[in-house]
Amino acid sequence: MPRIAVYPGTFDPLTHGHTDLVQRASRLFDKLIIAIAINPGKNPVFTLEERIGIAKVVVADLGLENVEVSGFSGLLVQCARSGNASVIVRGLRAVSDFEYEFQLAAMNRHLGPDIETVFLTPDQRYIFISSSLVREVAALGGDVSGFVHPVVESALKRRYALG
Repeated sequence: MPRIAVYPGTFDPLTHGHTDLVQRASRLFDKLIIAIAINPGKNPVFTLEERIGIAKVVVADLGLENVEVSGFSGLLVQCARSGNASVIVRGLRAVSDFEYEFQLAAMNRHLGPDIETVFLTPDQRYIFISSSLVREVAALGGDVSGFVHPVVESALKRRYALG
């Protein structure tokens, strides 16, 4: 049976920290699904369709043939099951992420005891990068090229030039 994992997130926008985790997880699992969430609690800069399209371009550019991208709404456990995934991959940048991620993992374990959560940390170069920080720097006209793929940088420039 293939080892399938799901890496969920809003990915608004996808950063080098995210892609570092995608690359690491793609080596650990036979198939990795980047599950881009419709999160009603957040007001994303990019639509779900834009985030999926950007992620597909980045994954193709990285040459990761065992990675697919899809959108989802609802419970993460249901998303994992629909993709036949037995593992949820989550990223931890700092100790401050741990408490929230621990709560999510515990809830997901309660909802889906057959689905494990695995935590990965990004390369040291990316520990300080967050999507919200990248959005803020881009909105203020700063250079985000060191934090995101060129397709993400272009999309951010277009978005904030219009706003």
